[in-house]
Amino acid sequence: MSQLSNFIDVDKPLFDLSTFSGRFEYYAWMTDPRTVILSSDRLLQAKAMIENYRQGKQSPQVMPEEVHYNMKLYSSAFHPDTGELQNFCGRMSFQVPGGMLITGGMLAFYRTVPAVVLWQFINQSFNAVVNYTNRNANSPTSVTQLGVAYVSATTSALIAAIGCKNYWSKKASPLFQRFVPFAAVAAANFVNIPLMRQNEILNGIEVKNEDGEVVGQSRLASVKGIGQVVVSRILMAAPGMLVLPLIMERLEKLPAYRRIKWINAPFQTLMVGCFLCFMVPSACALFPQQCSLDTSTMRTFEPELYKEMESKTGGLVPKKVYFNKGL
Repeated sequence: MSQLSNFIDVDKPLFDLSTFSGRFEYYAWMTDPRTVILSSDRLLQAKAMIENYRQGKQSPQVMPEEVHYNMKLYSSAFHPDTGELQNFCGRMSFQVPGGMLITGGMLAFYRTVPAVVLWQFINQSFNAVVNYTNRNANSPTSVTQLGVAYVSATTSALIAAIGCKNYWSKKASPLFQRFVPFAAVAAANFVNIPLMRQNEILNGIEVKNEDGEVVGQSRLASVKGIGQVVVSRILMAAPGMLVLPLIMERLEKLPAYRRIKWINAPFQTLMVGCFLCFMVPSACALFPQQCSLDTSTMRTFEPELYKEMESKTGGLVPKKVYFNKGL
């Protein structure tokens, strides 16, 4: 390629994020699980190179392919607001392998209460890390709030899982009992994400105009963003946790499959991975990362914050404000 890195704006998306297909390409590119094995030193090197690109210090002999690869590493491992290196479990590149192992375990070991408790505990621990890591970082959360969110989400997941299991074991068919893990995951998402990001709901998040200038705070923006994240997370898990049980119900009746007892958990884990490779970018792409909110809605439902915005903008309130919804 003839273009060199000094013609590349590293802050400009490589894909059209205004369309679903463009966002799908972007998240498929960013959540590439092959990058999860890279060391922290390599990721910090990518960050340093990106910062050098921004400042025009990088050698112009670096080819675009290397620039794009470093952009990919930076996007998948660093928080978009703070620039901090995310912990291993919270990185976007770990969403497929991490979700694959945990969901596979939940689907394979759902028949006993101890197994349900163990896998829901593991799943909610993982979710708590992901939700905290991918929060809107402009709304800090205390250790106490994190603890309450974690305990509440784990409790809700266990109540949903054990309650459904006990009820469905008496009232429903064995096939229906396979959907216990999904019921628990859906219930926990409705609790975990809002509680983990409760400061955003209580105090609002920063909203910006089209030029990226902060013009005020909005609680409605946080509610809208968190609601979209909850829907995305449930849809992300749905195909694997709803379709795979139907497949397993048929497979487990085949004599050839029943003879190879050890294959059950590895097979389900692998199948979940196949679903997630498609569903992680699809669910993340469902809504734009930069959401918008009509200020007329703010004027109706949060007039005090609207007045603050009027004061901050000298009465020139934009028709729409924009914010990062988180992931």
